[in-house]
Amino acid sequence: MNELTGKVALITGAGRGFGYATAERFAEAGAELALNYRGSREGCERIAARLKQDGRRALVVQADMTDEEAIARMAREALEAFGRIDILVNNAGILFHKPFNESREQDWRAEIEVNIFGTLRVTRAILPAMIERRSGKIINLSSQLAPVGCDGMAVYSGTKGFILSWTKSLAREVGRYNINVNAIGPGTIPTDMNRDVYPDEESLKRRAAQVPLRRVGKPRDVAECALFLASEASNFLTGQMLGPNGGNVMQ
Repeated sequence: MNELTGKVALITGAGRGFGYATAERFAEAGAELALNYRGSREGCERIAARLKQDGRRALVVQADMTDEEAIARMAREALEAFGRIDILVNNAGILFHKPFNESREQDWRAEIEVNIFGTLRVTRAILPAMIERRSGKIINLSSQLAPVGCDGMAVYSGTKGFILSWTKSLAREVGRYNINVNAIGPGTIPTDMNRDVYPDEESLKRRAAQVPLRRVGKPRDVAECALFLASEASNFLTGQMLGPNGGNVMQ
């Protein structure tokens, strides 16, 4: 099905992990894409090439989530290239895995700067155009750790808790403009970002044994949630968090 035919989506951190899987799934669903990356350009170019072969538009744009000017430029380029952004996926994020009393202030600042401020900056850059058109879908990547926390990832969990709370607040603010704001809280899903959390197959097997479905997830599981939230099927859903976590956290 081409649930997103005629729609334009901007995905941050689209070069790998959840962002890449989401971009791939949106492309399959018929969307045109603005693909942001910080260092993983190759993945974005690969998806952009597929879209262009299919006669659809694609934009690959570099912007570091810590650079407010770069984010503003990215938003301008995307809006100029497509005329609008129907769907914004705030996916870019970073993670440091270590006990809090061994962590450094520079690590805290980095996680807060990217995970929180990056998301806020991108949203503020795109939101006025959505308000003007009175239409839009905003999808924020939170985490299953947001409502429960986690040892070894205290600051990361805190940033994702902020994203969940902010998602709810923003949904209340912009619902009057026909803009839906929702979150996704992935569970145990190995990606490049959390490689040091699950460094080998044995660690993944141990973790899978603790999940009700007795397996870990795949980035595609997150992408399918993003597709639902981006599509018309979710038009009466806002201020919510979907949890592709195998039942590990139930709310």
